[in-house]
Amino acid sequence: MDLNLPPQVTERAFARLAEIGAGDQGKALRVAVEGGGCSGFQYEIKLDDVADDDLILEGEGEKVVVDSVSLPFLSNAVIDFTEELIGARFVIENPNATSSCGCGTSFSM
Repeated sequence: MDLNLPPQVTERAFARLAEIGAGDQGKALRVAVEGGGCSGFQYEIKLDDVADDDLILEGEGEKVVVDSVSLPFLSNAVIDFTEELIGARFVIENPNATSSCGCGTSFSM
């Protein structure tokens, strides 16, 4: 198995970005990994401008970007959008995470 595959973005995630008009505003969904959180690392997910060192994942006219520092942490990950009773949010299914926290945004490797 190739450990350096880029993350994938589901059709639901791209559809949600189109729904909120991210591309129309010239914005992309940035998925980043930072130190901190209750398990050692945490995800930062926000609308942002595309930067020079970003990996750009495109679909349905929308863009999801990952910076070069975060990319190794997100190898083979799946970026999805989910709607549940407690709310709707972008989620990361990350095979590199050895454990995660109940908050859903923090993980360890």
